[in-house]
Amino acid sequence: MTPEQVLGEFQKAGALLKGHFILSSGRHSDTFLQKALVFQYPKRTAKLCKALAGLIKTKVKKRVDAIVSPAVGGIIPGYETARHLGLPAMFVERQDGAFQLRRNFHLDETMNVVIVEDVVSTGLSSRECIEAVKKMGAKVLALAALIDRSGGAAKFDVPFIPLARIKVASWEADKLPKHLAGTPAVKPGSRGLK
Repeated sequence: MTPEQVLGEFQKAGALLKGHFILSSGRHSDTFLQKALVFQYPKRTAKLCKALAGLIKTKVKKRVDAIVSPAVGGIIPGYETARHLGLPAMFVERQDGAFQLRRNFHLDETMNVVIVEDVVSTGLSSRECIEAVKKMGAKVLALAALIDRSGGAAKFDVPFIPLARIKVASWEADKLPKHLAGTPAVKPGSRGLK
């Protein structure tokens, strides 16, 4: 899939939203990718994740033992990408503010892992997920995502494999542009869900 086709799937699902949004990072944006609207359609999700799985096969030359994703947003694309790769899918979730592997999932120092994300903005959740997996002893070979909305600005200590890359502006709350200043903001992300 081309990056344009990937974004087209988001547009067809009504998942490319315009307004005033507070992102999981706390930054503000006038554009939000509501991936849940994409993931409600199994065929659309399978198409995107099959393409991501193909990209992982092309870019990652070592044996991959498992796909790990951060909860909540990464669970569906992580599972679906793992399905196309014939691999186990696991997820980390926050406990006491830090990502941990729970539910009897197991990683050890013999395992090679690829982290799969939905949409990367600042990369904070991705970096936290990578760190959590490394603390468990597994080797993180790469981070893969459906969309890198940082336009390449998010940096990681492992190779980053996005299916599509776009640059969407975001601002600190005290530096909003005129078109957002004074307009009500919504917080559609999943970080902080109880």
